[in-house]
Amino acid sequence: MTTMLKDVCRHIRSKNAGPYWVTFDLFFDGPENFAKYHDHPALGPDLFHRLFGADPALVQRFPVPGLEMIKISYARTSAQGGVVERDMHCGQQFVRLLDVALD
Repeated sequence: MTTMLKDVCRHIRSKNAGPYWVTFDLFFDGPENFAKYHDHPALGPDLFHRLFGADPALVQRFPVPGLEMIKISYARTSAQGGVVERDMHCGQQFVRLLDVALD
């Protein structure tokens, strides 16, 4: 059985982080899963390049052990509110992460 990101997180959200950045908050469902998956290679820059077209060199990861969560941010490929904007506040971007396989 494959473990998906949605199986080890109690909450996953995405949001606008200013006009040039998008950020994701991954709240793991306990210290065991945080320890096991917070630095998992499947959640690396290549994933954000593949799913969102992000420049892998501009993907940043910030672990927050006290909250058992990580924040992953990347630079937008175009500024917020541009002609091609489909989700100005990035509130729906997290959906693409739910089925990311971790095993």
